Amino acid sequence: MSAVLEVQNLCVSLSGQSVLEDIDMDVERGAWIGLIGPNGSGKTTLLRALTGLIPYTGRISLLGRPLRAWSLRERARRMALVRQVRPPAFDFTVGELVLLGRTPHKGLIATWDLADRKLMQDALELVDLGGFEDRDLGTLSGGEQQRCFLAQALVQQADILLLDEPTTYLDVHHQFGFMEHVSKLRDRGITVIGAVHDLELAARFSSRLLMLERGRVAVFDAPERALTPERLRRVFRMDAHAWADSQGRLRLQYEGPI
Repeated sequence: MSAVLEVQNLCVSLSGQSVLEDIDMDVERGAWIGLIGPNGSGKTTLLRALTGLIPYTGRISLLGRPLRAWSLRERARRMALVRQVRPPAFDFTVGELVLLGRTPHKGLIATWDLADRKLMQDALELVDLGGFEDRDLGTLSGGEQQRCFLAQALVQQADILLLDEPTTYLDVHHQFGFMEHVSKLRDRGITVIGAVHDLELAARFSSRLLMLERGRVAVFDAPERALTPERLRRVFRMDAHAWADSQGRLRLQYEGPI
């Protein structure tokens, strides 16, 4: 299977400080790559580099074409970013917020047609918010708001969904609900690359984990091979071990900090 995204020798420096060094990563269509690492290890910087929003050296190839050869609008049609849940800056209805995801296809002064509205309604159905289009965004719970931003990404009709720790401020129930919704998208051929703070959550949903340690790749492998006690001790400074439960799901047992 061909890679939808290829990264070779990626390096990023910000304000004269090296943040990422020699990152290599090939991502196949439909994969879920979990980005993990301690705070400050470079997860968000890597996501920003993959969208071309910050300067970098090395090579990033999107669908076999250098990322720098894509215009901003072309990139937005191929990659959608969902950040941490945040309060809405303006008084949007749910439908208005979701339709903003159509902007890369329509332009800044957009007029939504029936096809756009059908995409919006279908996206809301996919995230279990059917019929919410006329609700004020500010009246929704944090989990519901985050699903609205996921729906906004869906109407973008991108090939790659980038997640920047989108579950950080959600309670446990909404964390799992959000991740389950994202997981279903892989059946539609969408590729997911997501920074996740919770290691067990990352292990449960990701097909591969890219662990960052001080801006370098500590390991890029399947969760059961990536989360060894030695790496957890060295990178996260935690005594812990991974084990599979009766349903084959990877779990983590934390013994304590070192």
